Amino acid sequence: MQRVVSRLDALVLFVTIVAIPVALWGAFLHAPTEQTMGAVQRIFYFHVPSAIMAYVAVVVLLGSSIVYLSRRDLAWDDLSKAATEVCLLFCTLVLITGPIWAKPAWGTWWTWEARLTSTLVLEILLIAALMVRRYAGNRDLGARLAAIIGITIAADVYVVHKAVDWWRGMHPEVFKAGNRGSLDERMTSVLFICMGAMFLLCITLIRLRYRTARIETRTEALRLERLD
Repeated sequence: MQRVVSRLDALVLFVTIVAIPVALWGAFLHAPTEQTMGAVQRIFYFHVPSAIMAYVAVVVLLGSSIVYLSRRDLAWDDLSKAATEVCLLFCTLVLITGPIWAKPAWGTWWTWEARLTSTLVLEILLIAALMVRRYAGNRDLGARLAAIIGITIAADVYVVHKAVDWWRGMHPEVFKAGNRGSLDERMTSVLFICMGAMFLLCITLIRLRYRTARIETRTEALRLERLD
């Protein structure tokens, strides 16, 4: 079973390594240049998938946080930690690529629009979840506090997702019934290729970080045993 899992991990890693250059080729060479915004629109192929992968990581974070609170199994806390760090990575990418697009589109790097503000809150909550692990008095306390923040993060992601519907604002909705057919066919195909590559990267990073976290947990347990 261990060998099968290792081979599967190796296959996923290989496909990820292949998929990323294909996504870059699609975003920069295959997709046509948008007529209104020009080349800066290509940031769209990284901004949108990064936001969706942050959602994916939050799903893992929410599930592992709930299970940890019910079972107190450190393996689930390690998974929660891995998902938190990967989500922070993609959320940071969203906050970097968003203003790059917003400057030519809106004429400003930042506006306190509902979706942008709630995404910034998400970034702060992710950092807080990592900080309580480091500065809590003990591992269990830090894990419990991080799990509670993890559930709060999931609630904030729902706010991010619904922000445009609830408070309108300038942020465009990419996946909406009324928007079907608004993208060029090649743009749509490249977007989905980029999402596929980002998904593979997200899963690979969570998996690798989880393995590292498990090693860290076991090492710390052995250290405490020796001290006793």
